[in-house]
Amino acid sequence: MKIYPGIEIRKLGLFLREYKVLVVGDLHVGYEEALNRKGIMLPRFGFKDLVVMLKSMLDGVETVVINGDLKHEFGRVSWTEKDQTRELLKIFSGKRIIFVQGNHDRIIKPLIKGMELVDDVIFGDVFITHGDEVKETSAKVVVIGHEHPAVGLKEDQRVEKYKCFLKGKWKKNVLIVMPSCNLLTEGTDMLGDSRLSPYLQKSLDNFEVFIVSDKVYEFGKIKGLK
Repeated sequence: MKIYPGIEIRKLGLFLREYKVLVVGDLHVGYEEALNRKGIMLPRFGFKDLVVMLKSMLDGVETVVINGDLKHEFGRVSWTEKDQTRELLKIFSGKRIIFVQGNHDRIIKPLIKGMELVDDVIFGDVFITHGDEVKETSAKVVVIGHEHPAVGLKEDQRVEKYKCFLKGKWKKNVLIVMPSCNLLTEGTDMLGDSRLSPYLQKSLDNFEVFIVSDKVYEFGKIKGLK
């Protein structure tokens, strides 16, 4: 589904068709290990499912942009993070890999051999930055991650969260907010939770919502979901 001319939603990523670029972000490899250390015992299936999803997104892709938060831990590099990053590099073998550093990636250089490390990157009129700090650009479109947007939809007494893309305005730019590619993280409910990104510290009522489930669904504007 097109979210903007030349930009398609491809599962939990974006495909810039003209440039043959796949943008993914907030993979948070090592997340399951971090939960296990906190005493939350769950089968480690999340990364395997992530690998399957990423492989299915690579048709026609020449460049992969990882838009921040490749790893989950802040102050260390875990063995799981090392192993899972090596696996990702195998998946993306033969493609140009650009890594946009995120706030979880302060200790990242040991993991990203073979990737280009940048603070942001631009393809034509599309500026890609992680989203934990505001960066000025003359590009028409700004793509961020960091926030892990989701919406909680209520049916009777049950609320179910769905990952989603958002599209709205940031000053004179079109702003596209990407969900986390980590399949285990629910994300920030845009209908109620406090927000992290400085790009989103304002009313989002007129932002359009694209929910990702078995396929992508256009859900209109946030104000229509409240």
